[in-house]
Amino acid sequence: QAMVHELLGLNNNRVIMKGAPNVSPELEEVVLSPTEDAFFRTNRYSNFGELGEAIQSLLKDYQNQTKTHNAGNLNTIEDMQNFMEKFPELKSQSHVVSKHVALMGELARLVDVCGLMDVSQFEQELACADDQSIHMRELLDKLGSMHIKIPDKLRLGLLFALRYEHSANLHRVKSEMKKGGVPDEMIDLMDTILKYAGSRVRGPGLYGVGTKDIMSKMTKSFITSVQGVQNVYAQHNPVLVDTLQAIAKGKLKKESHPFIVGKGGMDEIPKDVIIFMAGGVTYEEAAKVSEFNKINVGKIRVIFGGSTIHNSTSFLEELRGLP
Repeated sequence: QAMVHELLGLNNNRVIMKGAPNVSPELEEVVLSPTEDAFFRTNRYSNFGELGEAIQSLLKDYQNQTKTHNAGNLNTIEDMQNFMEKFPELKSQSHVVSKHVALMGELARLVDVCGLMDVSQFEQELACADDQSIHMRELLDKLGSMHIKIPDKLRLGLLFALRYEHSANLHRVKSEMKKGGVPDEMIDLMDTILKYAGSRVRGPGLYGVGTKDIMSKMTKSFITSVQGVQNVYAQHNPVLVDTLQAIAKGKLKKESHPFIVGKGGMDEIPKDVIIFMAGGVTYEEAAKVSEFNKINVGKIRVIFGGSTIHNSTSFLEELRGLP
């Protein structure tokens, strides 16, 4: 779901693929709704690899069903009646299969054409690791690459600036972004994003501050090195996850999240939590909330919403409107 929204756009449960190669006219605009599409409901939080396997299984199931109900096997009136009863279901399933194969095909094409496996891994490293010299070298390499698209160069530059705003030579980064073809108005967003979300104005927890957070990060890093990361493209956890875990443990800090103490006192853990983000949420955060709810069934339930659902394009458009 998050990947579809980032690469294709998912607005009011609709995805537009008009102009994409190898997409038939009837699939240029499709509906992706968890209430109407069982396959999407089951797999909307799957990663790219898991989705590929699920679509392969969906295709095999459909092929098996069409073999069973082949029009060439209609030898009796009963066969014909059974076929006609199943025909609407098969026709509906045919559209579902075609839709998801087309979506997967277009996602795979964009991943290949835009070099997104490489870009995405570096994004994860910028978000989750602290190694300025290595990150600087890799950033300069990608900014100078003809294979990396302009929006991806912009996003990498902004992520680097957020992490290393006080220690890196951001003037050099801007210069290399310009050499790499990023327009001036896009480069200006670096100053805007630091005004909006730089270390002086953002809340705690994005990269960790203070001795306690450093120790916590070292512990997490050790656990990761021992257990391994299930997917290098999904290392990042939104700050929201830490907030939810703090609520579940009764350790939410009043300094960062002011609240009124109920009858149960400071240690009371709520059964229901409503989170609404003014300014917007992401599908990645929605996936993490869903995962949290599954783990904590019967203990705590989170209802999650926001003023909009952002991808990087819509977020940067909103940034452009800031003074």
